[in-house]
This record gives sequence, structure tokens and C-alpha cells, in this order.
Amino acid sequence: MFTIKCKTGDWEVVVGLETHIEVLSKSKIFSGASADYNPTVAPNTQVSMVDAAMPGMLPVLNEYCVEQAIKFGLGINAEIAKKSRFARKQYFYPDLPQGYQITQATSEPAVVNHGWIEIIGDDGNPKKILIERAHLEQDAAKNKHDMHPSKSFVDLNRSGVMLLEIVTALDVKNPENNSFITSPDEAEKYLRQIREIARALGVSKANMEEGSMRADVNVSVRPVGAKYFNERCEIKNMVSFKFIKTAIEYEAKRQIEILENGGTIDRCTMRFNQGDGTTTVERSKEDALDYRYFPDPDLLPLVIDPERIERIRRTMPELPAATRARYIEKLGLAEYDAARLTETVDISHWFDAAVADKTERAKGVANWMISELFAHPENYDITNKKSGIVDGMRIITPTDLAELVDMVAANEINGKQAKDIFIKMLDGADGTPHAIADKFGMKQITDTSAIEKIVDEVIAANAPQVEQYKSGKTGLLGFFVGNVMKASAGKANPGVVNEILKKKLG
Repeated sequence: MFTIKCKTGDWEVVVGLETHIEVLSKSKIFSGASADYNPTVAPNTQVSMVDAAMPGMLPVLNEYCVEQAIKFGLGINAEIAKKSRFARKQYFYPDLPQGYQITQATSEPAVVNHGWIEIIGDDGNPKKILIERAHLEQDAAKNKHDMHPSKSFVDLNRSGVMLLEIVTALDVKNPENNSFITSPDEAEKYLRQIREIARALGVSKANMEEGSMRADVNVSVRPVGAKYFNERCEIKNMVSFKFIKTAIEYEAKRQIEILENGGTIDRCTMRFNQGDGTTTVERSKEDALDYRYFPDPDLLPLVIDPERIERIRRTMPELPAATRARYIEKLGLAEYDAARLTETVDISHWFDAAVADKTERAKGVANWMISELFAHPENYDITNKKSGIVDGMRIITPTDLAELVDMVAANEINGKQAKDIFIKMLDGADGTPHAIADKFGMKQITDTSAIEKIVDEVIAANAPQVEQYKSGKTGLLGFFVGNVMKASAGKANPGVVNEILKKKLG
């Protein structure tokens, strides 16, 4: 358990996350304008009359966006509301052309409700994190303040891109229920799980660096063992795992210091200062009623047919957590290896293609991918759509790696020879690993009579060492093995060499 020790005792952190992910769709949630928001696109070129809030322009709900939300909801074990509706959240800012945001009111059911995901808690055990809701809403435009010394500009390209806001839950009726985030590390694990699920389902790129995933972080503290929750402060628009962890720890310590000195925590919106890792008050937190939510009169209630939900459920792929469990339980991989191989869906698909249902091949493929292939991203296409020589560079395929692993397992080549073949492929050698081994004479000598002949020659040439070995210096076995391997140009099977030498040296 993560605790902060102070003069009045131990304190624990209570973290709530409101995570926004940009949903992948061709068009925006309420207009036909392109949703392929990209900072390199010229400003205000992907904007419809709806996005610009021209008078008389009415929003039309994008059906595909709703299906993306349903898919994500199923991925987080949530309930899908058969009926929900959109509301207007009133606030005024230059990046909001309408003067309100179309969203789903927090006082009513969202499309996605009462879900959960599982992480490994700070105590090393599985921990269920409750998710209150995930609702649809439109993104705002982007303000640009660095293009003119005295003016700000607004780019509407992002306006109306669909967001899915995922909100964690606190069981306020049962404060002892620990199904919430209680440390910076757990916050990171939770967010990485959300990212994994969104990517695996094709719902979002969920890339913090690009801004397609961001989080508002709510932090409060309470004494360890307390059966209540204190007031919280919110840190807005965080786009880095590292900064989120730093902000949580600093903000928790700031609040504890105030409480220990007899003060109270006021609900505030905080600014995170990246330079020194501190938080400072940006503004007092408006009450939710200040947003004056009311049903959007331009949009009908959203009614979802149960058959549609089941149809989407039937198309759901295996999620990363299930893939990891399969790798560990059925393929015998270590937890670390399973985690590395499920970092993205493309990586796990590449691995599965190389294993191709041959479980005995799995550990070898995993070792080669993690220790060798990942170090050369330019030499493999993780989507497995390219092969051969591309732009003068050899693309290593799952079939290539599977063949290399099988050759080692069959004692056709040893580990060093496999590495040499791999390097040849990296250097652009064409053909299969078998063909490369034949071309460069890399195949292992397994013929015992041939190896025995080399062993006899090595023993004959090193009579003093033979006598020393027989007198008890058995550590010299490595000397003889090395000489045999050298005499065979590294082609002799080391296991066979060891066996023959032990027999002949007595």
C-alpha cells in the first residue's frame, strides 16, 4: 500500500481519473467533416458549418461513433444503456464556437455505465478499479497563442471530433471499498490498461504524445484507515504518464501539509508546472450546476437495440489481458515476456503468426523477438504486410524467425550460427534461413563419427593437458571443447562434443 508518512501519522492517496480518448472514425461525431485531426493539416480546413456553429445548422449523430463507444464499454466489462440522451454543457471559451459542449449529463446514464478493469495493485495482487461511466462528447477547437504578439487564433479542425470520457468511480456509500486508485503507480497501470484496450479494439490511437489521450487527475488524501473521503483538487489535461505520477505525489503532499496545519482543502483546478514538478491553484472549481446542463433539443434520445450490442460483442477480439494470460498459462512464457509481447495488438499478432500453434516454439520466438528483433525495428514490419527486400532493407517475417528457431531446436545450427544467420538477414541476405545456412556453410555438424575424428586430433595434439585432466583438473574440459569447436569452425554440435570428450578423456 502506498502511504505518505508525516508527523501526524500515515496518509493514503485517493485518485480519480477522467480520461479522454479521441475516437477513431472517418467523420466527426455530429458532422460529416473529416475526423482525421492532424496538427500538420492546414488550420480550419476540416470544418463543417455545424462545427463552426453557423446559425440553423443542426447536428446529426454519427452511428459509427456510437458503435465505437459500445465496443469500448464491452471491453471494460460495463453495462450499455439501452437509452440515453445528449445534453448541452454551458460554458464560454473561444475554442467552443457554440458556447456549449454537446455531451452526456453526469446526472443521467451515459452510453457506458458501471464498468471495471483489473490491474496489479501495489501489493502485487490483482485489483479491480471501478469505472462509473464512459460518455460521448465533442472535442473543442484549439487555441493558438504563439502566432502573433498580441492576438490569439482558433483552429476549428479539432472541433467536433468525438471524445470518449472515461470516469473512475468511488464507492461513497462504502468508503472502505478499495476499488479505486491509491498511488501514482496504480494510476499509470490503470491508464496503460485503458490505452491497451482502446488500441486493441481499434477505438482510439490513445497516444498521449499526440494528444489523442489525456487525463484530468483528481487527488485527495485521508488518514490511513479513515472511513470518509476528503475534498479533492483537479489537475487538468495531463498528457504524460511521468508527469501524472509526479503531479499526484506532489499534490498529495501539498494537501497533507495543509490538513496537518489545521487548514481545509478547497475544491480547485490546479496547474501542473512541468519545470519543477509542482502544482499551483489555477482557479476555484465551479460547481457542476454552473454548467447548466439541459437536454439538447436538436438531438433525439439515443436508443440502442440489444441485438446491435450482441452483434458488436460477437466481433470483439481477444483483449491484451486475456492474451497475456494465454501466453503465461498455455505457452509457458514469463510474465515479463508476456507483457512485452502484448504492448500492442500488432506485436502480439506478429508473435502468434511466428508461433503458428506450435507451443514448443513459443519461448524461442519470444526470446528472439525481445532480445534481437525489437532492437532492429527497421528490419521488420510489425503489421506483417511487407516481406523481402524493401527500400534496400531485408524485412524479417514471422516465418523467417519461426524457421530460425526450429533450426536451433532441431540441432541443425547452434546458437552462434543462428545469430550469424540473423545478422546476415539484417545485412540484406535474401532467402530463407535454411538457404542462407547452406550458402554460407553454417550448418552444424551432428555426425558423431566426424566429430569423433576432430576430438581425436585435438586430444593427440594436447597430451600434457590430457594428463592434467586425468589427474583431476576436470576444469580443462572447456579447453578441449573450445579447441574442438575451433577446429570445426564452430560447426560441431557442442552437446555431442562434450559427450564424446568426457567418454574419451575418462
